[in-house]
Amino acid sequence: MSNESPADAPLVLDEGLASFDALWSPRIVTRVNDYDVRVAKAEGEHIWHVHDHTDEFFLVLDGELRISLREPGGERTVRLPKGAVFTVPRGTEHKPHAPSGAAFLMLEPSGTPTVGDRHDDVPDHVDATTGHALHT
Repeated sequence: MSNESPADAPLVLDEGLASFDALWSPRIVTRVNDYDVRVAKAEGEHIWHVHDHTDEFFLVLDGELRISLREPGGERTVRLPKGAVFTVPRGTEHKPHAPSGAAFLMLEPSGTPTVGDRHDDVPDHVDATTGHALHT
């Protein structure tokens, strides 16, 4: 029997991802200082939104995530295959989408809303949250 408490026990990300099915509804797997490490599943489109005061880090764990960006030079889309990382700079309007599905990890300050500080209307398939606890 392990004497590790759940907070001290290692987490296998595949097991954490297998513990929920909700799309666009991140789960907090741990905290590092004042940052949440979140995992999420996605399929289809999120919404255009902006985080005014923080960057948003993505690591694709499975599938392919695309992130459209509205930048001063125009709009572009970055393609993130499994294993790719990308940081959306603070103040950049962006819209994640996963046409064929994806699972990814995000790192952002605790309490950061998934729909940013400014955003389009939030459809039913997008969970406007600051993250949910992961229950494995």
